[in-house]
Amino acid sequence: MLFAPAKPQFSFTLRWTLATFSGFLVSLLFIEIGEKPDLGVVQAAIGGLAIASAQSLILRQTSFYGKWVFFTVVGWIAIAVIGVGVVGWIVPTTQLLPMRILTGAFYGVIGGFVIGLAQWLAIYQSVPLAWRWIFISAVSWAIAIPIGSAIGIVLRQLTQVFLGEVIGLAIAWLIFSILTGMNAYKLLN
Repeated sequence: MLFAPAKPQFSFTLRWTLATFSGFLVSLLFIEIGEKPDLGVVQAAIGGLAIASAQSLILRQTSFYGKWVFFTVVGWIAIAVIGVGVVGWIVPTTQLLPMRILTGAFYGVIGGFVIGLAQWLAIYQSVPLAWRWIFISAVSWAIAIPIGSAIGIVLRQLTQVFLGEVIGLAIAWLIFSILTGMNAYKLLN
């Protein structure tokens, strides 16, 4: 056999990653990357809708894909309302690398927990051990945001161009997408 079929987990993770990352890229048509005070509830709703809609294409065979969209948007709005900010679209104001890593992990855990909790409301009736998703989301954001933020500040300092920060956020979304994709597959199967 010349080509072996893709393993189901790899296939799911790849599709999830592409969907989530594509949702982020589409969101950039409507949301300008900014600092925490610049982004609020409207941007959170738009960003959450872009991400959840793309992810729902992967979840369309489940009984909860419609709820997924609704509760994901609710989760993003909630983190904006409680003051965490629109985590995947904000650039920290600090230029100190250690502070970026610490605050990125802190806001990543809180934002990921709130979004994971909201998404849990969509899946808990259909997915055994769905409560794990809350922690998967929190840990995934706590890993992704500091890495992306660190890369963003280094690129910005090297180039003196804000685009470095956007690249850092894109890397954070890519990391988050891969981590949640691997774990979503395990939860759903």
